[in-house]
Amino acid sequence: MEQKESEDNTPTFFMEWQVKNFSSERRKKKSLKSTVYTFGKYKWQLLLFPRGHHDVEDLSVYIDVADAQKLPVGWARHADFSITLVNQKDKSNSITKSSHHIFRASERDRGFTQLTDRKLIYTTDPSFGFLVNDTLIIQCDVTVYLDTIETEEDMAFPWGFYDSKKRTGFVGIKNQGATCYLNSLLQSLYHLPYFRKVVYQMPTESEPNPEKSIPLALQRVFYRLQFDDEPVDTTQLTKSFGWVDEDSFIMHDVQELSRVLSENLEAKMMQTVVEGSIEKLFKGKTLNFVKCLEVPFSSIVSEGFYDLSLNVKGYHNLEESLDNYFDEETLDGDNMYK
Repeated sequence: MEQKESEDNTPTFFMEWQVKNFSSERRKKKSLKSTVYTFGKYKWQLLLFPRGHHDVEDLSVYIDVADAQKLPVGWARHADFSITLVNQKDKSNSITKSSHHIFRASERDRGFTQLTDRKLIYTTDPSFGFLVNDTLIIQCDVTVYLDTIETEEDMAFPWGFYDSKKRTGFVGIKNQGATCYLNSLLQSLYHLPYFRKVVYQMPTESEPNPEKSIPLALQRVFYRLQFDDEPVDTTQLTKSFGWVDEDSFIMHDVQELSRVLSENLEAKMMQTVVEGSIEKLFKGKTLNFVKCLEVPFSSIVSEGFYDLSLNVKGYHNLEESLDNYFDEETLDGDNMYK
């Protein structure tokens, strides 16, 4: 294990685990543990589930606080980490995933249930050199930001001590009750530079009722996300929706909310310099093609869309879901074309 200090003196650790005799070990054991890596008071180990974990059959790897049972009551350790499955033939094709976590007695490990598809390990394709001489190499980088004994306040607000602006350059959005879906949508939209520019360009100076102006409230949320150092409150925005306090505790459908918000903004953009921007940004077109098998007839219909409903169960990624959406289908029986 290697240890180094980051620019702000936070301890950073590097671990490398060579899992030898992998093929035989995966047949004998459901899980494997690395040696315990120690630096000062920090003790870590890696956990490997070669046949998958939590009903997922891909390679699962986690980082674990090795001495969790010996630490004082109420301990907490906030850390960023990345786990890498090394491609031993071409390191540029290694697979790395990153995350952050507050490790504590009830949540002493964290990692990735699907670090990679197990099939990639055994493929004969030379570009996938993950298993060489029956050995896997797993690497892990860890940066510890805070190691402390929690107070009751810390336990109630476990992220209260995390300065996201300092660490990432971004801030979060406060949850009003059950508005996590709204916060996710707002963050996604905010991180589209063209959309953010369009929102800023919407004329709101002469709004007759500023408290009910969705564009003005959205401008303020985006401005605070860009310049504030603390998490942003969305109460003014939800009031512009016409919500009362109780609405903040009702889980709404995020797709429906996205449509309603887009339609409202699109209407407000009419006869302004940003008219048509929502359509330009988000509207797509599909071509529905129907071809008869027994007579020389075909039909093509163009339809616009702002979102697509995709099947996700049984598919590993967005590309597979899209392939399923655009699969050819034979219309027969009760589903026969009329």
